[in-house]
Amino acid sequence: MVEKAEKTEKKEKIPRQKMPEQDAQVRRRNFNEVPLGLDEEVAVKEAERCLQCKNPSCVQGCPVGIDIPGFISYIKQREFTKAIRHIWKSNSLPAVCGRVCPQESQCEGSCILAKKGDAVAIGNLERYVADRERMTGKGDLPPKAAPTGKRVAIVGSGPSGLTVAGDLIQKGHEVTIFEAFHKPGGVLVYGIPEFRLPKEIVFSEVNFLERLGGKLECNAVIGKSVTLDELFEEGYDAVYLGVGAGLPRFMNIPGENLIGIYSANEYLTRSNLMRAYRFPEYDTPIVIGKDVVVFGAGNVAMDSARTAMRLGADRVRIVYRRSRDEMPARTAEIHHAEEEGIELHLLTAPTRFLGNNKGRVTGVECIRMELGDPDESGRRRPVPVQDSKFRLECDLAVIAVGAGANPLLTTVTPGLELNKWGYIIADPQTGKTTRKGVWAGGDIVTGSATVILAMGAGRLASQSMHNYLTLGW
Repeated sequence: MVEKAEKTEKKEKIPRQKMPEQDAQVRRRNFNEVPLGLDEEVAVKEAERCLQCKNPSCVQGCPVGIDIPGFISYIKQREFTKAIRHIWKSNSLPAVCGRVCPQESQCEGSCILAKKGDAVAIGNLERYVADRERMTGKGDLPPKAAPTGKRVAIVGSGPSGLTVAGDLIQKGHEVTIFEAFHKPGGVLVYGIPEFRLPKEIVFSEVNFLERLGGKLECNAVIGKSVTLDELFEEGYDAVYLGVGAGLPRFMNIPGENLIGIYSANEYLTRSNLMRAYRFPEYDTPIVIGKDVVVFGAGNVAMDSARTAMRLGADRVRIVYRRSRDEMPARTAEIHHAEEEGIELHLLTAPTRFLGNNKGRVTGVECIRMELGDPDESGRRRPVPVQDSKFRLECDLAVIAVGAGANPLLTTVTPGLELNKWGYIIADPQTGKTTRKGVWAGGDIVTGSATVILAMGAGRLASQSMHNYLTLGW
């Protein structure tokens, strides 16, 4: 017991190893990735901090159930190929997860070291082994089961669909992914900026699935060009729906149709997927604001604000009707935004947009708020402060207050039960919908959530689909 205590104390003395980053004043004007990655020695040193718990709470905090102590142990031993293979057993998108998962509230938030200090940097270590494999690996692939002869159609190539694809390909099924856009990745490519998740990372992960044997069809709008009935008629035995929640949501206040007001969905899609930030190399138009206001305080709002700064804004403000404690964005994203000069206007709500005689936005009228009793979300409800209206000048506004269910497929598919918000009703443990042979998961079921939660839903659904395809239940 004494020896074990001494061992634990020694490990806790190693401080959490910092991830090097671009300087804030440099990165605020470029779209290069902000964190620069760990080197081998730093990664091994960080891995040595892991206590290798017998009942690891970090695994319980991971929605896809990665054996975290297992892959970290391999890093400590410098067995990097074994480390990535170990991750692949549970996660086909480690380079993505290492970058955009909210580890602080999941695996790292459950780490025993976090109770008295800093958690093991699980996300940074996952990113390290994934990047190392991509850049220096021999192209090894995980083993696959013998072909089952069953065909699966996956609608949507976002994190949920890609997870199902990776799992079912390895289980021996023939998988085809259908993507409506001209590039795969879903929200990973149209929603998350280059400086947080480079597109080459996403495309590399998709290529990994193709090398495993998966097929990809882009520019395929299932529900319009092909129906679900036609997919079954073509010989598919099961279908997974991971079409996301990409329907823009607005605030329904006067002046919202003025020129220079974007939904975050359109603003980020133009910049990210359509590369508007690389004009004229990519001829995608986008309004370049000098005085920008972003409404909302989630990760999408942070992405929009930081994108506006990189596109040349002199001033970017985030307007949010609650306080800092209620901001849903990751702590790291808020921190990075403030480092880059983004201003937070908290306890503030817009009441109407103002424009000039050419129909362009010139400002927004706002009102001060204070927090009242908690609402159904558990957060304190914002209440207007009487006689507190004021004006903010702006020449560009981005509305990032959430998104709705993608209706393109669901509204034309009989037998698919939806809830009152238009999201697909699916069993939370299996992903089964009300239509036989059809599963669903991710944002089209839960509403806008995190990448890793969508992947977790995909993992549950893939096991259920495998049981259906092989056992008939």
